Amino acid sequence: MDFAEVKALARQGEGLHVEFKLKAAHPEKIVRELVAFANTRGGTLLVGVSDDRLIKGVRFVDEEEYILTKAIQAHCFPPFAYEIHHIPLDDNDERHVLAVTVPPSPDKPHYVRPEPAATEGKAYVRVADRSIQASKEVREILKGERKQRNIRFEYGKKENQLMQYLAQHRRITVSQFMEVAAIPRHVASRTLVLLSLARVLRILPDETQDFFEVLESV
Repeated sequence: MDFAEVKALARQGEGLHVEFKLKAAHPEKIVRELVAFANTRGGTLLVGVSDDRLIKGVRFVDEEEYILTKAIQAHCFPPFAYEIHHIPLDDNDERHVLAVTVPPSPDKPHYVRPEPAATEGKAYVRVADRSIQASKEVREILKGERKQRNIRFEYGKKENQLMQYLAQHRRITVSQFMEVAAIPRHVASRTLVLLSLARVLRILPDETQDFFEVLESV
């Protein structure tokens, strides 16, 4: 990556594949963005770029990299691939932008743990220009996509009720499906996950509750 690419990303602004940070302060929070990229479609974190798209750079880029890589090692599991680049500013070689590029991972879901010794953590996914905590359903879909199994399901009464509802309302939540089909939450959840893995539905993650809708190709 060179300075021209940094400028192009800065003009583009934050989005599904791009996040800006002025410094690597609070790295335990910054790693959420990297985990979200790994769990979704990949992306690039630019350290030294402000939220208003100004490329300011950082003076001690090696120190910023050290802080960030230590945080990745301490707080992220399982490990995911990433590349780090130092890009000098055109008019000031003393300041650099630190670019961390994360490809979509084949080993998702990845988690952020609060402490290095913790055995549990929270998964994050990228939605537009935000990194949000992944729900149980999102995590199950990520696990299922990793295994790449052929998904089989029976099209019964509850599935028929589901598709009738979606024909009228386009989207549905787990709670709404519970009410429509009069089924327990775990059954509603599992059914929606299976249909998503079978590519009948797709999940739309959200900070409050996820939505499911029919894939256009179905």
